[in-house]
Amino acid sequence: MQELPITKQHHINTYKNGSFQVIDAEIATEYPLTIHIHDVEFATIVCTPSNLTELIVGFLASEGLILSFKEIKSISIDSTQGIAYVDLHRKSSIDPTLFSKRRIASCCGKSRQSFYFQSDAITTKPLISSLFISPMLCIQSIEILSTLSSVHRLTGGVHNAVLFNENDMIVQFADIGRHNALDKIYGTCLQQNMDTKLTFLAISGRISSEMVLKAVRIGSPILLSKSAPTDLALQLADELCLTTVGFIRNGSFNVYTHSERIKDTLPFPNKP
Repeated sequence: MQELPITKQHHINTYKNGSFQVIDAEIATEYPLTIHIHDVEFATIVCTPSNLTELIVGFLASEGLILSFKEIKSISIDSTQGIAYVDLHRKSSIDPTLFSKRRIASCCGKSRQSFYFQSDAITTKPLISSLFISPMLCIQSIEILSTLSSVHRLTGGVHNAVLFNENDMIVQFADIGRHNALDKIYGTCLQQNMDTKLTFLAISGRISSEMVLKAVRIGSPILLSKSAPTDLALQLADELCLTTVGFIRNGSFNVYTHSERIKDTLPFPNKP
């Protein structure tokens, strides 16, 4: 597969110190990739053109079309045309209509109503993990995240995601789409048949409901971010037993759900 540039130079006018000047700026590449499954067009992802195989594997798993890397027979990518051809060993057992409509449904059998794809109810289960991490590790992980991506420093136009264990960084990716960055991690985990029960994730973007669902599918019980969560994200995280930690900045942070996995934090007040 031909290697594609992840940044491109553009001539721009920049205003600084009271005057304009023309400079060459590095801009993040936006690359549409259309995925065909059994020669039928399935979806188009707009992404950073790197680690495309990992992205495709993670995307298919996130969509509930596969549960393991072994279910993929072949992946062929025409990078010039922006088309990926995927063959599975068997057709997905999930009804394709589940991916085209959203519905209001009870998550995990609880009475609270959550808004998400119907396929999410089938493929997403509550997390079970014995992992605990310290407040200092939360802070240090976001600091590491902030220093990793040379593309972000160059362009300011990509999101970062990192998978850690208690001792080290396992894998990291940058992409113009924060969802894509997590899908690349998911694809790597599936390709390497990785046990993720004792891992945790750090992301640069906000904690949205989609990011919560992807973290749960990856199997990491803790999701860290320097940004804020949404209400639906916290509702899903609570039901799916995911620890969410946000606003990790300047030595402080907020624990929103399942604080028992962060040592030395005060317990949440009793719910009414």
